[in-house]
Amino acid sequence: QVQLVESGGGLVQPGGSLTLSCAASGNIIRISDMGWYCQAPGKQRELVATIASGGTTNYAESAKGRFTISRDNAKNTVYLQMNSLKPEDTAVYYCNADVISYSGSDTLLSSHWGRGTQVTVSS
Repeated sequence: QVQLVESGGGLVQPGGSLTLSCAASGNIIRISDMGWYCQAPGKQRELVATIASGGTTNYAESAKGRFTISRDNAKNTVYLQMNSLKPEDTAVYYCNADVISYSGSDTLLSSHWGRGTQVTVSS
């Protein structure tokens, strides 16, 4: 079993900042890509940012220049620093990780999601 636990969400005023964290634990040999996705009410879940194990990053256009994704491979943790927050950033933010795990005598690559953390940007 692999668990992802997000933290750091909350209520912030427009123009403010938040840092989200997501720690992975359990049956983990190695984690390849990690990422953050968001889902606003009535909308589909969408990409915010991803980061490969080597550090290569990818951002949604709406996140470029305002958000920074980073990771600590030793801690199996991914972060999302969010600056200059806007009301339209309000959503539940989900962590995702592609994890290589033991499966009997073999290894298995599977995608895992956290339960999400609410970010609300409002005055």
